[in-house]
Amino acid sequence: MTIQTRTIEYTHGGITFEGLLVWDDAFDAPRPAVAVAHAWAGRSSFEDDKARALAGLGYVGFAMDVYGKGRRGATREENAALMTPLMQDRPMLQARLGAALQALAAQPEVDRQRLAAIGFCFGGLSVLDMARCGLPLRGVVSFHGLFLPPGNTAGRRIAAKVLALHGWDDPMVKPEAVLAFAQEMTEAGADWQLHAYGGTMHAFTNPEANDPSFGTVYNACADARSWSAMRGFLGEVLS
Repeated sequence: MTIQTRTIEYTHGGITFEGLLVWDDAFDAPRPAVAVAHAWAGRSSFEDDKARALAGLGYVGFAMDVYGKGRRGATREENAALMTPLMQDRPMLQARLGAALQALAAQPEVDRQRLAAIGFCFGGLSVLDMARCGLPLRGVVSFHGLFLPPGNTAGRRIAAKVLALHGWDDPMVKPEAVLAFAQEMTEAGADWQLHAYGGTMHAFTNPEANDPSFGTVYNACADARSWSAMRGFLGEVLS
């Protein structure tokens, strides 16, 4: 078993994006693939490492990029400046996510009939939008994602299965937003699950998160539990 990687460039709207593909070369036939949507700072070692971990589980992992090649934030202000335009233009975000998924599906290592996506924070919102707008995914997993609906998918049915992994004490996603999300998923006819972790704030999977005043705190127990839940979910939807 050897984990292999390569960067993949793809374009949309005249912008070049760069993702990281990761796979185990012990498999000869195309494998089910899982796209990884990044948090608000842009594609980083965090998402790349998640793609590597997915490859270790036997999937093809792909750390996506929706900001553009080399565009990363280093401060809250820079991160917000990158994320906000896409939060305000969700069709643009969805189109970029679609371009990334199309690039993934085109790779020879990938079984394009068995695709899923996971995402963290802003990436959690992103994968929910991938399901909302009907991209060809079997399932999506949102880790401490934002639940704000996009405004352009009301009335559409959601075919992808949905797993939302949420910190109950997340100040960015209040209980009323959780209930609204549940209602949205139900009205869309989705096969959905919600796991809420008590005593857990936003960004609970990120070991570098340690800012209670901002609401971002790592929680090792919730991190392990959520990854285990994801493994079971992917085993179901990509079998």
